[in-house]
Amino acid sequence: MTHRFARFACTALAFWVLAAPSWGAERTVTVTGSGEILAEPDRATVLLGIEARKPQMAAARTEVARGVDGILKLTRDLKIDPKFVRTTRLNVQPEYDWNNPERQRKLIGYYVMRQVEIDLRDLEQLGTLLERAVTLGANQVGEVQLDSTRRRDLERQALAKAVEDARLNADVAARAGGARLGAVLSISTSGAVMPPQPMPYERVSMKAAMSSDAGRAETYQIGQMNFSATAQVSYDLIVP
Repeated sequence: MTHRFARFACTALAFWVLAAPSWGAERTVTVTGSGEILAEPDRATVLLGIEARKPQMAAARTEVARGVDGILKLTRDLKIDPKFVRTTRLNVQPEYDWNNPERQRKLIGYYVMRQVEIDLRDLEQLGTLLERAVTLGANQVGEVQLDSTRRRDLERQALAKAVEDARLNADVAARAGGARLGAVLSISTSGAVMPPQPMPYERVSMKAAMSSDAGRAETYQIGQMNFSATAQVSYDLIVP
């Protein structure tokens, strides 16, 4: 009997806590606004990989080193600032083949790989960089990441537009209800960046490198970046 009474008391208390705020409900309006900024990207992160598989480690390392040196020289020829060029450590892995009858593995060669990451600030050079890098030995070309050096400023512009859009929506709602806006009570925001989808650079580059006019760099359509933001804002309502 005591346990049943305790459960009833807890249930009644929970109902009172949830229902109590409705007795003194505030006069507020909560709205959502959105903002969008379009901008041209002005930088691209290009990841070029050189990998080789050879029976002898020295031969694989020599091939990779030749490709890396060629790409680094290419960046100098294009007058890309060295501070925007980074090479990764050499990755060397032995490769084995499993001999099932003898129940043992046999060394068949070595896999060697190294990457060059380039923060390209002149997008007019993108086609030339990709095409010539492939001819110099880059056999792994990552998806090009387009971005803007003004990213933070553009994100803030989109956010400001979203908050302003929310204010306009709130003002319309308040007037329609015979009230006017008071102070801002809360603001909740979120944002997103949609970079343009680059072409399949690796496939295009490989094809161009093997074609008869491989010396002519491809022209790439870059597109625009979309900086968007949403804002949920609550206002106090002033009723005459």
